[in-house]
Amino acid sequence: MTFPDVRPALARGLDRLADRWVLLLQIGVSVFVAWLVASEVLGHVNPFFAPVTAILCLGLTYGQRLRRIVEVTVGVAIGILVGDLIVVWLGSGAVQMALVVVLAMGIAVVVSSGQLLVIQAGVQSVFIVAFVADQSASFSRWLDAVVGGVVALLVGAIAPTSPVRRPRVLAARTAREIAATLREVVDALHRRDRALATAALDRARALEDQLGELRVAASEGAAVVRQSPLLRGHAPAARAGSALVVPLDRCVRNLRVLSRRAVVALVRGEDVPEQYIALVAALADAAGDLARILDEHATPSAARAVLDRVAALSAHVDPDAGLSAEMLRGQVRSMVVDLLVIAGMDEDDALLSLPESSA
Repeated sequence: MTFPDVRPALARGLDRLADRWVLLLQIGVSVFVAWLVASEVLGHVNPFFAPVTAILCLGLTYGQRLRRIVEVTVGVAIGILVGDLIVVWLGSGAVQMALVVVLAMGIAVVVSSGQLLVIQAGVQSVFIVAFVADQSASFSRWLDAVVGGVVALLVGAIAPTSPVRRPRVLAARTAREIAATLREVVDALHRRDRALATAALDRARALEDQLGELRVAASEGAAVVRQSPLLRGHAPAARAGSALVVPLDRCVRNLRVLSRRAVVALVRGEDVPEQYIALVAALADAAGDLARILDEHATPSAARAVLDRVAALSAHVDPDAGLSAEMLRGQVRSMVVDLLVIAGMDEDDALLSLPESSA
């Protein structure tokens, strides 16, 4: 009996943990402080809702964190307040629970259109009616929720710079994968190996997951700069990270078209001139060079010289080249433009930098 290899899944899980450990630390600090303030400063007994609200507010993403903190705090506060009032006046039971849910969620809908706020109002009101019987501490629970929200807001403002740096790290990883895929295409064309070309196409398609991670990371980087007064000075870096998303997305799309055309050329038995295969190899080297520069946090414009050389090579037309070969050359030229934009060049300038094609 063979067991599935769990190592790739474990590696991905550990990568996620490495990305989120600071958030987990923030949650732990918030829970400690919220409980301490509610129990020691305010003198509340078992202030359950203070740490719970802090956890719900912070979550495990930086994106829309300020809005989430406000929505969760207000939603929890509404649910607790309405739940406590119903329990004090009418007691507990199925009818009271139904009534409190309708009232709490109805008030939440009036207050905001945010679903998170409305849902938290309903959930917390149910919890109050179902599990919390001590009416003497009813309104202190509402204050505990406010404490948890305020603590989450303060701790959330002390955000690390890693979300700002992460888009560049992911962009470098994607550029390396683009380079590796292009080298696989080169090998497939040299060997006339249809299976290897198909594997390269599959590899190019799989890059969509990395692009999704990059989009999320760019959004979180921009969000954490907006929300943390301590990181306002990192706004240019956050904007630069966000600027990488669109050209990388276009580059991956063009890579898929290039890889698919390589498969078509091999299926149809079309010849691809050696100079065109060398052109794809040169583009792979340029993409790898750009990935290295992004990894080293050097100025991306340092990659332009290599890309300019690839652009010059791409202008040379082989008069005997067939349709697939010319499409490969055209996709290389499109990808050069995308990589130049990633390197910091304006898109119009990047297009104009491509020399005219000539035999």
